[in-house]
Amino acid sequence: MLVRILNQETLMRPPPTPTRLALILGLTLVALPSISQHQHDTGANQPHGSRGMHHDFSDVERYSKMFDDPDRAAWQKPAELLAALGVEAGMTVADVGAGTGFFLSHLADAVRPDGHVLALDVEAKMVDFMRERITSEQLASVEARKIAPDDPGLEDGSVDRILIVNVWHHIDDRDRYAGVLRAALATGGSVAVVDYDAQSPHGPPKKHRLAPEVVKSELEAGGLSVEILEETLPYQYVVVGAP
Repeated sequence: MLVRILNQETLMRPPPTPTRLALILGLTLVALPSISQHQHDTGANQPHGSRGMHHDFSDVERYSKMFDDPDRAAWQKPAELLAALGVEAGMTVADVGAGTGFFLSHLADAVRPDGHVLALDVEAKMVDFMRERITSEQLASVEARKIAPDDPGLEDGSVDRILIVNVWHHIDDRDRYAGVLRAALATGGSVAVVDYDAQSPHGPPKKHRLAPEVVKSELEAGGLSVEILEETLPYQYVVVGAP
């Protein structure tokens, strides 16, 4: 269960609705993958197979200041999120669109002692940054890989959890991509999509945001049985799909 904690930053923003104040856990800025320097219109009602929002994330130092802000862990609550998604010791977990690798140490802690973490991103400079991070933080169970925009490069039946945080709206042909992710899941595996809701003060322009119902239908089109978690994050939703 995710439990929302109201911190000083939250209280200083325009107040959300009373029902949202009753919820928990902060998720706003997170690692996004780079696909190109161009943007294409997408929205909450876009049809299946639409192009994602394309953006350039090659300026790693700039984005690291955002994604790796020292205060982020206080509102991001990554350990609680991973626990809610059932990330456990011994699992193989793929972080698709891992960016600068904010989640990597948390994932490594969750799957140790004999699990494995795959840090995947389409931006080569992000991957290089993560490899340096893996070395400096001595994350022996983590491997960073550059992937293609249309293929995470995962072998069939090879991963227990796939984490996609603030990335799904960047992906092209998401129906097909969901099918690729489904094939990569081991028995009992699942895909978790965390993305911005329409009311979030953070995230992409609203025309590029996807409603959770759209994400649900796209994952279902890929052959997954899907649930929108009842308890959401302050500015985001979580959609989980399993074969």
